[in-house]
Amino acid sequence: MADPTTTNDAPWTVGRLLQWTQRYLGERGVDEPRLATEVLLSQSLGCAKIELYTRFDSIPPPDQLMVFREWVQAAAEHTPVAYLVGRKEFFSLEFAVTPVVLIPRPETEALVVRALHLLEDGDLEHPRFLDVGTGSGCIAVTLLKHAPSARAVATDISAEVLEVARRNAEAHGVTDRITFVRADRLGLSPEQVPEDGFDVIVSNPPYVTADEMATLPQTVRAHEPTVALSGGNDGLSFYRTFAGVDRGILRAGGSILVEIGYGRSERVLEIFARAGRFEHVGTWRDPGDPHDRVMEFRLTIDD
Repeated sequence: MADPTTTNDAPWTVGRLLQWTQRYLGERGVDEPRLATEVLLSQSLGCAKIELYTRFDSIPPPDQLMVFREWVQAAAEHTPVAYLVGRKEFFSLEFAVTPVVLIPRPETEALVVRALHLLEDGDLEHPRFLDVGTGSGCIAVTLLKHAPSARAVATDISAEVLEVARRNAEAHGVTDRITFVRADRLGLSPEQVPEDGFDVIVSNPPYVTADEMATLPQTVRAHEPTVALSGGNDGLSFYRTFAGVDRGILRAGGSILVEIGYGRSERVLEIFARAGRFEHVGTWRDPGDPHDRVMEFRLTIDD
């Protein structure tokens, strides 16, 4: 198949590049080849995706074509497009991403929607939440953007990951309301926890089982960080940690909101039920998603 940056036949206009690359990536099994093509071409040309369709007949200069060629080759080998361009949209906001962080996904937006419902509760004047395993910071930063009275602590086990999250907090102007802490799971020191505990704990924890890791798409399995995906042999390790949260970290009546994997809701429900300290408030999914994605548990006052 022709290489759109080296052939010398008909001019490689924007329109021709869009058509050829979409077909090329589709033949190589790349997910959403049209979207991937639009993202790669718009980023290499330094324009918005919508502008591509007003520039159909324009011919990109050689330097931009070279960047596009390199990205298309990498995408065809299943390097995630978000890592190639260094950014990903989430909840209508743009986040910097690198291979050290999990790429934000649309299904996680259901977690944000439910968390905003809690943070905007009129009974909480200055709600305080903890984001465990913050990664790119997409959950915490989005919540702070939409809940201006909220304050957050965001943790991750990796200092390199936290640097990416800090960049995103700075880009969206919320650094004055978020504290980043290098910590494993709920391993905070007393001075990092509000006096009465957090009002809400949110997390998109690793929940892929050991057996499922081998079945993940190549773009995920070979490129995204294993530590952000693997939840132990049964994928439930983090939920056990959350069910054992200390009262000093989560206030009485406070909520834990977690994303869950496909088919995990009953198992997660059992874990929190065995703890004997939580009320199951509800389970939610995005309207366009057929699978349960978010579960909420409230710490009982008489714990």
